[in-house]
Amino acid sequence: MKFSAGENKFSIKMKIISWNVNGIRSVIKKGFLEFLKQENPDVICLQETKAHKDQVDLLLKNYPYIFWNDAEKKGYSGTAVFSKIKPIFHSKDIPNHHGEGRVITLEFEKFYLVNVYTPNSQRGLTRLNYRLKWDKDFLNNLKSLENKKPVVFCGDLNVAHKEIDLKNPKTNRRNAGFTDEERNSFDKIIQNGFVDSFREFNKEPGNYTWWSLMFNCRKRNIGWRIDYFCISKLLRKKLKNAFILSKVLGSDHCPIKILIDLD
Repeated sequence: MKFSAGENKFSIKMKIISWNVNGIRSVIKKGFLEFLKQENPDVICLQETKAHKDQVDLLLKNYPYIFWNDAEKKGYSGTAVFSKIKPIFHSKDIPNHHGEGRVITLEFEKFYLVNVYTPNSQRGLTRLNYRLKWDKDFLNNLKSLENKKPVVFCGDLNVAHKEIDLKNPKTNRRNAGFTDEERNSFDKIIQNGFVDSFREFNKEPGNYTWWSLMFNCRKRNIGWRIDYFCISKLLRKKLKNAFILSKVLGSDHCPIKILIDLD
């Protein structure tokens, strides 16, 4: 991030990273701090932290603004955001959905940043109906924010949108994360004016963000793209690039990042 002379605010390119860490205490032991130092993002959004704030021994002097949304159930779900930039306002959760620590919203000068860990429909689709209710309410919340400022939202959305977004679409057709219903929910996000940032720059198959821990799937690149940065169309011209950091280990997901020019 670069600063304007005499101003304590961002300009030029802002780097934002999102990562489902599958347990923050675990990923800290696997190089998280080194990764953070190397990438040096302006903001990093984490999902599936699986810990309450008081369970984590973490001192980040470069990130004075730290926000946690812990699940009521310990060892489950949870989100966190570490920022170099002081937000105007922050909030947790969305209407009708509390207790699982799935959303953190930060208001900055020129946009809202929403960090989300979308509920999984679960094996046998036992939670699909709740998931679809969540999708509807989450989109309504995004549109409410967008009435005030453009929105950037990121996180583990637990859906592969298109067949290109997973290795084996045919055999996964009715599995959680690739049902017609979940994919239609993502369609509605796009239809309501949001842009899938990665697909603006890369149309190629084989780009995934999650791999099963079984059967050596990551080494064989048998994966799913279920982690996203989506932005309001108003920000499209300011989006400079989007990346999947597939070589970064430490979780069954890899980090993703965007560069966005908000000057």
